Amino acid sequence: MIVSIMKIISIFFTFYFLFFTFADANALQEAIDKAPKGSILKLPKGVYRGSITINKPLKIIGKESGVVIDGEGNGTVITIKSSFVTLKNLTIVGSGSRHENLDGAIKLSDASQCEISRCNIKDTLFGIDLQMVKNSIISDNNISSKNVELGLRGDGLRLWYSNDNIIKNNRLIKSRDMVVWYSHGNIIESNYGEYNRYSLHFMYAGKNIVKNNIYKHNSVGIFFMYSQDTIATGNIVQSSIGATGMGIGLKDASNFTIKNNTIIYCAQGFYIDRSPFEPDTHDWIEGNKILYNAEAIHFHSLSENNIIKNNIVQGNIEDIVNDSRGSKTDENEIVGNYWDNYAGFDRDGDNIGDTPHKVYQYADQLWVYNPDVKFFYGSPVISLLNFLSKLAPFSEPIFLMEDQKPKVKIKG
Repeated sequence: MIVSIMKIISIFFTFYFLFFTFADANALQEAIDKAPKGSILKLPKGVYRGSITINKPLKIIGKESGVVIDGEGNGTVITIKSSFVTLKNLTIVGSGSRHENLDGAIKLSDASQCEISRCNIKDTLFGIDLQMVKNSIISDNNISSKNVELGLRGDGLRLWYSNDNIIKNNRLIKSRDMVVWYSHGNIIESNYGEYNRYSLHFMYAGKNIVKNNIYKHNSVGIFFMYSQDTIATGNIVQSSIGATGMGIGLKDASNFTIKNNTIIYCAQGFYIDRSPFEPDTHDWIEGNKILYNAEAIHFHSLSENNIIKNNIVQGNIEDIVNDSRGSKTDENEIVGNYWDNYAGFDRDGDNIGDTPHKVYQYADQLWVYNPDVKFFYGSPVISLLNFLSKLAPFSEPIFLMEDQKPKVKIKG
């Protein structure tokens, strides 16, 4: 009862202070400083000056739309240094532009049990920066960076040594990256990314779940680097931009399950580089739709012990590309996939080809090794040269892989 009375007094005092002393540049900060722990500050529509710090359990909630916290171009708009803090239904604008200071909308550090939801973040260099944060929720936020070139923007969402968080239903538009570095056990679900660089970039991160996200028109959809023990399922990556635009990439990544994703209209569908990396481990690439990409699966460096099965590989210019001689592409387990250019028959009607589907690489496929030639991918000339090289190769082709049980029809 005493706690409830204290909260009511705190709320009343806060509104009184905000309405009658707003001319003071630090009105919102003073209200936060004077509020008892656990207070709920419900802000009416208006513009509030930023560069505020929250160092106690507190909730700041916009009562209605149009609650704007403006950093006025200085530093980070809201800095949180406490657990049990909630920000909800706010518009946050106007951070500084210093990359070395990670100027952004919200910086949250050394905290747990926090929530940032239904916030609109724009004209800030970085968006939401989590540093050593755990058991928190970041959901339903709209995030964009400053109107500068792609490489000069800050990351829209950044997890650094942050574990066991839920990142859900956020929209990152015209930001730079969403990064998950040294962070484990997070659920990244139903987010949307468009016109960014890396929609989602992992480094030294493990046991995360990435599901049902949609990424369009980014340079790279999802890239897993130096990471392990992660599941990515139900994601859609579409139209990654540029001659090397990538759907899903694995570099030195071990014990991954990449399942039931759709990768469509990218330069490279899957990019696999030294993965799996750890000895005696596998990566499972199963049940994915790899559709209408320039290259369905691109192998770089030594990549063996992947299990690639039950995928649909359709409408791609090249199914398998290997840009590194001797990389043992054929030592992956590739079985039960549908290949639209399979040339065999199914006489017994069991939907499994009577002969294996074999893929070769021809030495006269210059576009595999020359990025400048890739500009002409899909043109009639390249299609003709590709056909002729397979019909009458000028040199012995290199065997890349075979699917011993290729599917003949797509079912379901």
